[in-house]
Amino acid sequence: MRALALDIGDKTIGVAVSDLLGLTAQGVETIRRTSNKDDLKRLGELVAQFEATTFVIGLPKNMDGTEGTRCELVRKFAAKIATTFPAVKQVFWDERLSTVAATRSLIEADVSRRKRKKVIDKMAAVYILQGYLDSTKGDF
Repeated sequence: MRALALDIGDKTIGVAVSDLLGLTAQGVETIRRTSNKDDLKRLGELVAQFEATTFVIGLPKNMDGTEGTRCELVRKFAAKIATTFPAVKQVFWDERLSTVAATRSLIEADVSRRKRKKVIDKMAAVYILQGYLDSTKGDF
């Protein structure tokens, strides 16, 4: 059993995967969004490759905990994912500050701004998934 975390944006989808024990998250890739059809196709390939049983979908809540326009867009795409992959469970995870944490981590690692831009969504997905895994202790 593995989980795939998704950091869904307008232009990209950051993807991370759990290890087989459900203890750690590793970045997989950043999908450049072209169309829903192509995005879902690539997600299907990743589900098959990693034998994923759960999607952990980052929900970009406002700092006060409310859901705004971004959450609505994420939920809309998540509905398409659910229709396409009905056997894969979905969990929404509060992703507030995941991108901030990922950016800080990359800056501390002295990654250039240009390189950060290419991997930031993947790293945010790692933070989303690791938070989820820590809360479940591998029992998802």
